[in-house]
Amino acid sequence: MRINQSFIIIPVVIFLLVPALLSGQFLSNLNASKSDALFTTYAAPQSRSFYTTDQGYQFSWNDADNAPEFISQNGVNFGLAFLQGNELRWRLNELYREPVVTVSYSDLVSYYYYPYRNIRVEVLFDVYSSQEAIADIKVKNEGNFPEKINVAPYLYFPSSDTINNIVHESSQDFYSFPFKKNRDSWMKEHSIPLTEELNGSMASDIRFDSVLTFVNNKDQSFKINSHDLLQKLKDQLHKNRRNEKAVKGLICNRGFRIYPGDQVHFRMVFGLEKATIRMPDLARKIQPLYNLDLKDLIRNDEKAYDKIPFVKVNNRDLTYLYWSCFSLLRQCMMPPEGKCKDNYYVFSREPKWGWGYGGEVFHESLSMLAYAYMDPESAMNSQRVYFDRQLPDGYINYRTGPYLDEIIEYKGKLTTSAPFFNYENLEIFKISHDKKFLEEAYKSGEKFYRYFIANRDSNSNGLCEWSGEASLESLRDARVAVWDNVGWPSNFEGPDVNSMLVKEAKSLSEMANLLGNHEEAKKWLADAESRAILINKYMWDDGTGFYYNVNTKDQSFSYKHLNDLKIKEIIGFLPLWAGMTDTIKTKRLVATMTNPAEFWRAYGVPTLSAQDKYYNPMGYWNGPVWVQWDYLLFRGLMDHGYRKEAEELALKVLDNMIWHLKQDHTFWEFYSPDDREAGWHQTYIWAGLAARFLIDLEK
Repeated sequence: MRINQSFIIIPVVIFLLVPALLSGQFLSNLNASKSDALFTTYAAPQSRSFYTTDQGYQFSWNDADNAPEFISQNGVNFGLAFLQGNELRWRLNELYREPVVTVSYSDLVSYYYYPYRNIRVEVLFDVYSSQEAIADIKVKNEGNFPEKINVAPYLYFPSSDTINNIVHESSQDFYSFPFKKNRDSWMKEHSIPLTEELNGSMASDIRFDSVLTFVNNKDQSFKINSHDLLQKLKDQLHKNRRNEKAVKGLICNRGFRIYPGDQVHFRMVFGLEKATIRMPDLARKIQPLYNLDLKDLIRNDEKAYDKIPFVKVNNRDLTYLYWSCFSLLRQCMMPPEGKCKDNYYVFSREPKWGWGYGGEVFHESLSMLAYAYMDPESAMNSQRVYFDRQLPDGYINYRTGPYLDEIIEYKGKLTTSAPFFNYENLEIFKISHDKKFLEEAYKSGEKFYRYFIANRDSNSNGLCEWSGEASLESLRDARVAVWDNVGWPSNFEGPDVNSMLVKEAKSLSEMANLLGNHEEAKKWLADAESRAILINKYMWDDGTGFYYNVNTKDQSFSYKHLNDLKIKEIIGFLPLWAGMTDTIKTKRLVATMTNPAEFWRAYGVPTLSAQDKYYNPMGYWNGPVWVQWDYLLFRGLMDHGYRKEAEELALKVLDNMIWHLKQDHTFWEFYSPDDREAGWHQTYIWAGLAARFLIDLEK
């Protein structure tokens, strides 16, 4: 178990919370090495994104045995190689000086490096749209003598039986190839219309001396003067352990003589289009990108980021993490399409996996509590996706996307999502101050709340249980100690669902007051208070000082065996967040939370007590740290005056996130509370909520 104590003992000095100045954007003035906590996955801006053909790229620049490359899980991969004399260089450990990132936003990155002494390479890589990416390349001679150098841009992609040829479109002077993406089983089952039949292309505004294509172990050279560089690089791509399946691709070669102080400048455009596109149409689409002023793209990004509060901390790593969170959040936003008349989000765009690309779910929408600081309109619109799809009785389906209404029926009950809905709407309003949104949210939220309590209180005792496909609805959908070892979630009234409902009723009360509906506000508050009384009466165990699930039949802690529901899970702290614990209960909960043997682990509060035999720090809901849940506990501590503990919790969580950003430059679905591990899915939207830790500490 390792922990960077500097994060724990250095106080967060804060500072100044003002909108970031347009002319002084932090992300436009970087000096980042591979050891900095910078997120480097890129996808097209919302205005040029398309759901069915979307492709993003991860800048991989931290592996010594591999080249600095733009890679993708199921798309194409791009890199550069160089030959000076007989010395081929492309891997990180071969470079004279490793890459330094100077600009990085959600859609583009600018960096420089030196493959050889005095040869400076500058690259601006932009995911211009879901279909096209641009690599703008400058090679400068900073020495005192002329230099001869060969530059070799290359493109490779996973082995696929559908790729049996790469064609030189001589009339348009670019290279094209058929490409197939296979939807995973979840996408097929849910009829997600991700385009599978595609056409790949690579083009440039210069002509190359030679081009080598390799398909099914058959090489084909275009043009004359094919250089040994091409064959050398191809052989090394095949041997490269990351690219074991990279048996298909193309390598371009151009030799230059560069005089002292001079540079060569060219631009590559590559990507994936629907297979039905005609080559002349593709050429016309690519042509304007050669002359596009890329500084305009940076200025557009600066404008998009200028609402973000500038939180100045005395720690470089925290600053990089903070701005990276907003790049992750912005990257996941998509424009109106299909059934969504407003913008929406997906969990991740690179890589993509079935349910992560299906649509929105309430618990992922907690990420909007941070994103609203950057783009309040888009955050509100993502909630409007739920308003628009809500049924007349108030029901909102489990997952909502541009081509999906995931209504899961289980034993005659429809599955909805964990009730964070009104809490999210209120928090977003507090940032946007948009009264029209508040009115819409209140109308929709009231209907949803009434639907939920009418359909989730099977014994009419004032306490609710999960229903429908209850493990999904509960958010904690796998490896849950109680679900796995005691019984199905609908058999229990829990502190999770009922604390959420207390918070929902309180949120509705505050919304009603803001709208001038003061009598309604009183009723909502009374509803919250009556539920809180029942939670404290039945779910609190004075002997252990904790909240547990109870049996729906008799509100006891026993189901199959005596006290078998007394399992300390993270949900036992949610009453603290919901604001329904008195001073004594609060102290006892904080004492349990801050016990290192149970929950106060090196890198945050785990989802299950470390003393439980089912505990696994890299399980799923039986140990790992989930950023959004630890944020709720952080808020509970802050709201009850435990700022020191809240700050320490925040820094524990952020410490591990920073470590992983330094290692692989990505965010993860969850993190180990004990070790430098993370899983299962990367570039996961809700990790961006981490920015709220720093904003809230500031406020």
